[in-house]
Amino acid sequence: MLVVISVQIPRVHLANLPTPLVEAPRLAAALGGAVRLFIKHDDETGLCLGGNKVRKLEFLLGQARAEGADAVITAGAVQSNHCRLTAAAARRLGMKPFLLLQGTEPGQWQGNLLIDGLLGARVAFVGHCDDAALDGAMAQLGSDLRVEGRRPYLIPVGGSNGIGALGYVQAMRELLDQAAAAGVSPDYIFLACGSGGTMGGLELGRRLCGAQVRLVGVSAGRPAAELQGRVSAVAAEAAAVLGQGASGQGAAGQGAAVPAGEVCIDDSQVGPGYGEMTPAASEAMLQAARREGVVLDPVYTAKTMAGCMDWIKSGRVEAKKTVVFWHTGGVPALFAVPYGGFMGSEP
Repeated sequence: MLVVISVQIPRVHLANLPTPLVEAPRLAAALGGAVRLFIKHDDETGLCLGGNKVRKLEFLLGQARAEGADAVITAGAVQSNHCRLTAAAARRLGMKPFLLLQGTEPGQWQGNLLIDGLLGARVAFVGHCDDAALDGAMAQLGSDLRVEGRRPYLIPVGGSNGIGALGYVQAMRELLDQAAAAGVSPDYIFLACGSGGTMGGLELGRRLCGAQVRLVGVSAGRPAAELQGRVSAVAAEAAAVLGQGASGQGAAGQGAAVPAGEVCIDDSQVGPGYGEMTPAASEAMLQAARREGVVLDPVYTAKTMAGCMDWIKSGRVEAKKTVVFWHTGGVPALFAVPYGGFMGSEP
């Protein structure tokens, strides 16, 4: 079942699509050689060092431009990939970016934060606060900017709402077409899950396409039950948006529902917490780099690869299955913290 997103839904073009789907035979061999392993390179979406958020921003900033916005507000961690890419996309479209970052200002601006400064984003550090307080701070900033005569558009953390998730509804179709051209059918997709938007879009896209592939979201910090709810809610929002502005059977019907209990989240790789490296994540970074020349980031994709490797080595992924590791980017964060611990001996 193919859903075609209607021209009635605003969109801007920011990403280099389709992103490559590349087989990783040396890494697969190091994991026992029982499965075929592919990497879907959304680290190569193109805008400002790439990443998965670019697909979401095509629809979010399409909506912003349709509403006549001249400023964009979003929030995230100090090393937020989403904030970096939102600032870059806003600049490309002539909008002023405003970023609210959780935590305190570091002594040096490095990694994603350095790029935020290069882009001229207006950055405010809001300390350690929960999601509700962060949403409130964004709303207050929006109100303040309207008083100043600006027209701000607010984007939630991670761009994870129904509009942003449309980018990954389409991405599922893209992957299935690439896999078919390569003569394979994916059995598993492993991806990072932080705020639920990417997985919500892919889960909805999977169901609308009638694909049998199993998605495994590897948590970067949140507990599984919380992420299951987030993914389900985002998918429902996206289905509602599609129902109002898309062609394609079942876009907003029963078949598009993503019950929270059917969302597969692995939170075994979280370790000490969000942004905290683990020995398994360090090993995953080393193996991906030295087997395939692929660089992972320390916050999301290293933990995701660690989860993928664990599932394969433990036999939870059955022999002769085809696995896709969805590389969601985030590599600039690697240059913010000296993770020398993974510089081990050559495998």
